[in-house]
Amino acid sequence: MILALFLLVTATIQPPAPAVGDLITVDFENAPVLDKSTAYEVVAQQGKRVVVRTFEPKPFTITGTTGGVRFADVVVPVRSVLPLNDPLTPAPLKPPREAAMPRRPFVAIGLAALAALLAWLAVYLRSRRRVDAPVVPALPPQEQFRRTVLTLRDDPRAPRRWAALADATRAYLAATQPHLGAELTTTEVCARLSVEQGVVTEILRQGDYEKFSPWGAPLANFDAIADRALALIPVEREVAA
Repeated sequence: MILALFLLVTATIQPPAPAVGDLITVDFENAPVLDKSTAYEVVAQQGKRVVVRTFEPKPFTITGTTGGVRFADVVVPVRSVLPLNDPLTPAPLKPPREAAMPRRPFVAIGLAALAALLAWLAVYLRSRRRVDAPVVPALPPQEQFRRTVLTLRDDPRAPRRWAALADATRAYLAATQPHLGAELTTTEVCARLSVEQGVVTEILRQGDYEKFSPWGAPLANFDAIADRALALIPVEREVAA
């Protein structure tokens, strides 16, 4: 610890033997006002403590006032980090060491390729052992329509029953009557219907209300209309022997 005295001004310097570039703490008895200097740099000052540093390897003097007393004899010794009489010759440069080839990416690529190969092999072997599923003949349009109508009629909790009944009716008409194709609108289908098929109009209108109206379909007896829809299926008569 170094004590600098001048006109009753005391300053404590830490570290006692600072080197070039070190942060040097100077503690005064009172808050100092330092003079500007090019010999050192004021890094921070808080109350009685001042932190300075220099990059010149020689002592420097801090001047200013503290407690109404002017001081000019606070000398801070600074030592060089170089050996005595160092010729300042740059150290010889060594060639950079060659970085080792990373193995992790190649391991990851190899594992991914192996997984892909095993997956393709599994697919190939599975395709060789695949057994064709039995072909289930499609139901005739009349039977498919009948089953759909009965299912909707017997399940009051089925969602959007009117829309489902309308879709099934359209599909049945398109399959059995070519002039009533599925691409026709409700208005077009109704215009081509015969008089006795008024139930189709009711079903399609109710389905449109349920699909597109914010209020849904008007109240109607679903079971009764479903029974009338079943009458659209022609009754097959047995031919007498």
